[in-house]
Amino acid sequence: MGTQGVSTQGQAAKQQLTVGHGQGTVEGLRHEFRSVLRLAWPLALANLGWMFMGLVDTMMVGRVSAEAIDAVSLGGILFATVALFGGGIMLGLDAMIPAAFGAGRLEECHRSLFAALQLSLVLAAVLMAVLWYGTPLLGRAGINPAVLPLTLPYVRVLLWSMVPLLVYFSFRGYLQGMSLVRPIMFALLSANVVNAAGDWVLIYGHFHFPALGAVGSAWSTTIARIYMAFVLLTVAVRHDRRNRTGLFSAPVAPDWNRIARLLRLGLPAALQITLEVGVFAAATALIARLDVASLAAHQIAMNAATFTYMVPLGIASAAAVRVGQALGRGDPRAASRSGWAAIALGAGFMSGGAILFLLAPHAIARAFTPDVSVIRIGVSLLFVVALFQLFDGVQTVATGALRGAGDTRTPMMCHLCGYWLLGLPLGYFLGFHERLGAVGLWLGLCAALIVIGCVLLAVWRQKVSAMREEAA
Repeated sequence: MGTQGVSTQGQAAKQQLTVGHGQGTVEGLRHEFRSVLRLAWPLALANLGWMFMGLVDTMMVGRVSAEAIDAVSLGGILFATVALFGGGIMLGLDAMIPAAFGAGRLEECHRSLFAALQLSLVLAAVLMAVLWYGTPLLGRAGINPAVLPLTLPYVRVLLWSMVPLLVYFSFRGYLQGMSLVRPIMFALLSANVVNAAGDWVLIYGHFHFPALGAVGSAWSTTIARIYMAFVLLTVAVRHDRRNRTGLFSAPVAPDWNRIARLLRLGLPAALQITLEVGVFAAATALIARLDVASLAAHQIAMNAATFTYMVPLGIASAAAVRVGQALGRGDPRAASRSGWAAIALGAGFMSGGAILFLLAPHAIARAFTPDVSVIRIGVSLLFVVALFQLFDGVQTVATGALRGAGDTRTPMMCHLCGYWLLGLPLGYFLGFHERLGAVGLWLGLCAALIVIGCVLLAVWRQKVSAMREEAA
């Protein structure tokens, strides 16, 4: 397709995005609520699908042995921590592609995708090497000798899913930046079917396949991730052919400046995710020093908090897209409306989650276990979870809005200071010095989330003022 055709397609996209933004403040906010919600709910379902895939793996290997459960849990956490760092770098696309798409510069969208794909190949090789040489060191960490022989082969099979996973993240950033989010939801939800079927065949040895146990789960997850990447690749190609966007006429040679920009934007986002995952892993390790009931109750609270967190995480991605597209159009007022509407949606949903945890903590805890001592501690932890729901929603969505505006460093610094300099030390003091146990550790994390939420909300407000001043 020629340059003129690409330009026409870009202008059409820009005109489509402009609809509804010249309206009054109230009507503009209503329009923005609908627009953010339309982007957010498929992404939230995709996030829940991601969480559900790991849950199915754990449940299915649970029929093999307790050691298999431990191997999948430990290996899955190790892989996820490293892989999500790589996926976090691809979040730099949230500041690049929506802005280019909002401005009607489709070739820049394509070039950013190619830069992400090129970077993902190099990044995958580095992360695979880290896991390949790092996982055997678990033997020095006092891991159960019955679990380690299962964990090593599990992780080494899972390594083959690193490339398709980072390719998936690249295409996800590209498609959602252009408001194409339903294929992302379809890819995750249908991948759950692929993964569950693969688990049934490869873990237990159906259809004349050998029964591979935990390693079978790793192969199934790898196949599902290859499938996810293939689905999004197919969607991108079909979208280009249908709309003649010029995807295959864009330069594919490495654009080192663009790759460097992706790293500058993505590295702080990746570090922020690592800091957040790491602080809860550290809290788990500390709680493991307490009694068994406290650790079990901690896992219940973690599952409950993670479940509700998936929704504002989807809203955060929608916020990044809408804010970036508005700034690409040169419309800071629309960017402001997008950010505030998304933050309000995230706060509203998480307030509902808080009410649920306050009204039905016993029912939630009993859904996980009949153990009275675990339920008693779990109810106390769910009360703490309820306290920080609102602030967790605000900080998550504000992080997405700031990412859409090109600011990934501020959230990283907030998470570093809030979690590691305030939350974890305070939690340790309350949990062990004041002898509040798991509740004390969770109160420290709660304090951190309250501070992070308030600070990021203030930062977003300042960012809005700065954007408007620049545009004046």
